[in-house]
Amino acid sequence: MPSLAEARASNAAFKPSYPPVAVFVGGTSGIGQGMAEVFARHTGGNAHIVIVGRDKAKADAIISSLPKSSTSTYEFVPCDVSLMKNVRACTDSLAQRLPKINFLVLSAGVFTTQGRTETEEGLDQKLALHLYSRWKLTEGMLPLLQKAKKDGEDAKVMSVLDSVYGGPIDLDDIDLKKEYSLRAAANTATTGNDIMVVEYARRHPEIAFMHTAPGFVNTPILSRNHPILGSLLSPLGSLFGTKPQDCAEWMLYPLLSKAFGQGGFHLDNHAEPSKPNRYVTEESKLKVYEHVLEFTKVK
Repeated sequence: MPSLAEARASNAAFKPSYPPVAVFVGGTSGIGQGMAEVFARHTGGNAHIVIVGRDKAKADAIISSLPKSSTSTYEFVPCDVSLMKNVRACTDSLAQRLPKINFLVLSAGVFTTQGRTETEEGLDQKLALHLYSRWKLTEGMLPLLQKAKKDGEDAKVMSVLDSVYGGPIDLDDIDLKKEYSLRAAANTATTGNDIMVVEYARRHPEIAFMHTAPGFVNTPILSRNHPILGSLLSPLGSLFGTKPQDCAEWMLYPLLSKAFGQGGFHLDNHAEPSKPNRYVTEESKLKVYEHVLEFTKVK
């Protein structure tokens, strides 16, 4: 595995002959924010960075801190990606405005101990953020990724969740309407992301699709959803959690490295291949793929 110094050096050596377009969904906080900031630094601002999220004030503050150059383009696109209608509006808008996408990073998420919490579209919020929206964002932005690849440029998608601890999916209750638990929701999301990578890489082998596990990172996600618990556990994050900027270096390493140019990759927090997920079977791939495409349709 690359050390942090090696990952940082490799990322710093990324000098594309073209101005890259990078979209960070969930880029207003935590790992997504760190990746957007480190990407901007390594490209010297010679990039078009799109931050997708809900907090405009936070996005404006992040954008104002990014390095500027004569070719810098930074923008914020407001979108609550827990709703599929919003995801479609976002991808439709970007498809009309952007010439291409080189890097698509998906990290929007939620940490909560609440049970099933349905969105207005009838999806569980956790699954909407960690599974359904990521498939729909990938599907909606494929044409822009294909444009980049057609021009001989990088075209990569990274879903940041957990490629290490995937568990079983109830293939007769994928959306967990019948029987819900936090463990089942986590298993469905993680293995669902593993399947997403496998299926999209099979259908679009010229593009790189990645599912990564960032590990324990010192981000505000716990404090945001559980203020009391977050205040109690935040010292542990400071002591044992990886800094978001350091995590970003390891997450960016496969995105910016030519060694991960196309195909499917399941990587741990140090860009090492994860063990194969035994729950990714021919049956689960088919059923999850068909289920997600059906359930992400905007009625």
